Parts: sequence; structure tokens; C-alpha cells
Amino acid sequence: MKNGKLKWVCFITAVLYSVIMTVTPIFALQQYENLSDLSLQSKSAILIEPQTGTILYEQNSHEKLPPASVTKVMTLLLIYEAEEEGKFNWDDMVTVSEHAASMGGSQVFLEPQEQQTARDMTKCIAIASANDAAVSMAEFVAGSEESFVEKMNSKAKELGMEDTHFVNACGLDADGHITSAYDIALMSKELITKHPEIFEFTKTWQDSIIHKTRKGETEFGLTNTNKLLKWYPEYATGLKTGSTGKALYCLSGTAEKDGLQLIGVVMAAPDFKIRFQEVIKLFEYGFSQYEIKNGLEQGEIVGELPVYKGTEDSVDIVIKQQIAMLGQKGENAEVETKTEMISSLKAPFEAQTKVGEMVYYINGTEAGRCDLVTANEVKKATVEKMLHRLFQKWCL
Repeated sequence: MKNGKLKWVCFITAVLYSVIMTVTPIFALQQYENLSDLSLQSKSAILIEPQTGTILYEQNSHEKLPPASVTKVMTLLLIYEAEEEGKFNWDDMVTVSEHAASMGGSQVFLEPQEQQTARDMTKCIAIASANDAAVSMAEFVAGSEESFVEKMNSKAKELGMEDTHFVNACGLDADGHITSAYDIALMSKELITKHPEIFEFTKTWQDSIIHKTRKGETEFGLTNTNKLLKWYPEYATGLKTGSTGKALYCLSGTAEKDGLQLIGVVMAAPDFKIRFQEVIKLFEYGFSQYEIKNGLEQGEIVGELPVYKGTEDSVDIVIKQQIAMLGQKGENAEVETKTEMISSLKAPFEAQTKVGEMVYYINGTEAGRCDLVTANEVKKATVEKMLHRLFQKWCL
């Protein structure tokens, strides 16, 4: 190859590589421009709507910072995934190791060899931010905390959390244990949308566990570390606090009002109260500026398709699932729809067979899609049925 051609090949290869490396991850969030400056004192912050994955506000959201116990959002996510996959049952007993019992920091004072159910351990993590329970569950799920941390980092990569590297399962300060407000929003979104049952614990202000040790049984009270439940009681639903000497005060909070869910994250807030005040400020901004518009209801008929060689001549087409769309308040949004479907179906086919999509537009911009499916199954017609139809057509 001549030098001139070789230079062109190298140039094109470099350009393609650059494009590939800058493609937005599959889990990246869509974005609105900030409508105002909230003048937050926290070092970084972000506000997202989790159903559509839209950023409503951000401030230094990709700055890499220690997250403290907000780390446990990922710990909880992996716990719920493992249970969903059948790797354990909530009633299974978890034995506390010497390592887990030695964690310090926020804890429920589990003793070595003490046993608690997986459910109660998870409750201690979600409500009381218990480091000892977090490490106990990490060891229970993955065999060791080290193996669990590998899973945490693998999941972070899967979610597109490019600012993140975990070193432990509980969030105690450690060199290289970092994430960003943006990445916290990503893992919080994954947790509450895939496992909304987490709200059973994160909405709970007080609960308790029973310590069962050689000294006997004692009740231990749990109080939620998330003061949003008291300071923003009408709308707060969770999620996770964190504070250490390096991280200062962090919070990933969740709230819901009039069908609009929000996740607000602040990192490195200067004091205990400010992190809650500023997440509330994020929520108030979001609720005042944005609203959810719902698509057509699940099961609503939007048309029909002719059926070829079936026991029926046609089949109704319905909405598979209602979707939510995000819009700014006061914009007099006009919602329009467009159906994209195949022209016909050949029998046999099952109910809920996908035949196309309903596309929603708000003021001319695509805002969401949902699947269109068959309302019922249609079996293949017999030869006699087909002949009978032909005879009817000839006689008309």
C-alpha cells in the first residue's frame, strides 16, 4: 500500500474509533436544559424523572466524589436481583461473619455468628443504613465481600456508570471508592423502576429486629436515616443517605406527586440539614415545572388487521401497556399519535403478538412509544373452513 493511501486509512480508522468511544451509553439519561439556577451549596447535584430517564436539573453531575452509604443503593439493587433470580429466599437465614461484625460506622450491632433472615438484613440496610448488615448480605449473595464488589462494578459498567469504581459494599471511606451524582441517579433509577418493592422499607420511619445471641433475645429499634420522610412527608418515598469525613453529606432521594416520580441526588453537601433541604428544593423545582402525560390505556383498541388463513377474518389490535410521557407545565402541549403496523397477519398466532408500535408526539417531537399487540389468538382455518369462505364469496 502506498504511503498516501496508508495515511488515509489511518485517518479514517482514528475518526471511527473516536466516534465509537464517544457514543452515549445505552442507559444514559435524556436531558432538559436547567430552567433556573437553584444556587445549591452541594458540590454536585442532579434531578431526574425515572420513567422516561430525563435529566431535569444538574450541577457538576459528573464530578467523581466519595458517595458514603449511598453506595448501598447498588448493594440493595444486587440483593433484589439475586432474590428475583432465585438465588435465595427472603426467609433464608444469614450468618454474620467476624468481618461483617467489625464494620463500624452506622450499624445495628450484629455479633459474629448471629443469624438474621435475609429480609431483616435487607431491612436494616434500607432503613438504618447498617454497614454490618450490608457486608453480611454481600457475603451471603456472592460468597465474599470482594466477589460482591466485583459484581457491583460489573453492574455499574452495565448501567453506563462511567464515573464509578466501588471498593466495598457499604460505603466506608476507601481510596478509589468513587462515583458521581449522575451515576447515583442511574443506579437509583434501576432500583426503583425494576424493584419498586424497595419502597416497603424506604418509606418506613421506624421498625425493629430481634437480636438472637448467646446472651438471649433483645429487640433493637431501627429509625430511618432519611429525614425526607419527616421533612417532606406528603411526597417522599425514599431512598438512601450517606455521610463520612471525606464524602461530607450525600443523599439520593425519591418522591412522587400527581403521578410524577423524581430522583434527586446531592453530593458533598456542607452539613446534615442542607442535603435534605437541597433535595427538597430539587423536588419542588421538578414538581413546579414538569408533569406526566399518560398514553392510551392498556388494552384499548386502536384498530384491526385482516387475518390470512385464520378461523377469524380479522383481529383487534390493542395497546400493550400504558406509557408515561414527560412535558413542561404550561406549554399547552398537544399530544398526537401515529400507528406503525404491519398490513396483515397469517394464522396461527397467539394473543399479545406484536404487530407494530404506537408513537406519541408532544408538539411535534417524539415523546414515547408503546407496543401494539393482538387482542386474542387466531388459529389456522381448516380446509373445510377455507372452502366454505370461497363458496360464500362466489355466491355474493
